[in-house]
Amino acid sequence: MKYLSCLLILILFVSCQITETIIINSDGSGTIEIEQLRDENSYMQLVGEEYSKENVFQDTTYIFKGYIEKYKQNFAKYKPEEQQLFQKYANVKTQIKRSSYEKEFRTVFTLHFDKVHEIPDLFKTEDYASDIQHNYALTAEEHYFRIGYAFDGKVFKRSDAIINTAEFEKAKLQVENFEKKYSSSKLAQIYVLKYHFPKKIKSVSNLKAIINSDKKSLTLEFKLSDCLRNPEMTNLEVVLE
Repeated sequence: MKYLSCLLILILFVSCQITETIIINSDGSGTIEIEQLRDENSYMQLVGEEYSKENVFQDTTYIFKGYIEKYKQNFAKYKPEEQQLFQKYANVKTQIKRSSYEKEFRTVFTLHFDKVHEIPDLFKTEDYASDIQHNYALTAEEHYFRIGYAFDGKVFKRSDAIINTAEFEKAKLQVENFEKKYSSSKLAQIYVLKYHFPKKIKSVSNLKAIINSDKKSLTLEFKLSDCLRNPEMTNLEVVLE
């Protein structure tokens, strides 16, 4: 990913549909899954005739700790705090399917956690795996935002904080230029949060969230380009009964 142009990264990201699903059990444990699915119609509009020239096939599944074990000599070279950061991703499962023949481009990150605060920023998984493999500095730290979660049994919080203002301003400008260029395109660019809780929901900070009929789960949708311009709009607080 680090070798791709900023425009190409933006095209790949904005032509996606992303679904973030979290299921929290009564003991605080649970599962998080983030699925990135390229919308073929949107992508075709953005790349034009290059779409028919694609010749890609990849079908890969790995557990992050496999990289730590396979490239242990590289892993040993990192600072203790960097090694500790990598260990937070040890049990993250990544499934990648990229097929220009089947027209399916999908990446899924899955993690079973004991406590919600243990969930790392899964969007950095592939960057960190590549760092260990190639003995790079931590490329994911170049991201301008960081996603985190918290849950005390009654209040759930999702936070998306800006950690690099300069890169954030660059990203906003890129998104604005992108939208001007492709303003006539009808793109499916959706970021969906689907959260399931062990108790009924009392209140949600975002009024656009839809509380499902079971009263224990919700769905909230955003436009991807809006999220890139303002990651903090995805911040959420859910209070349970």
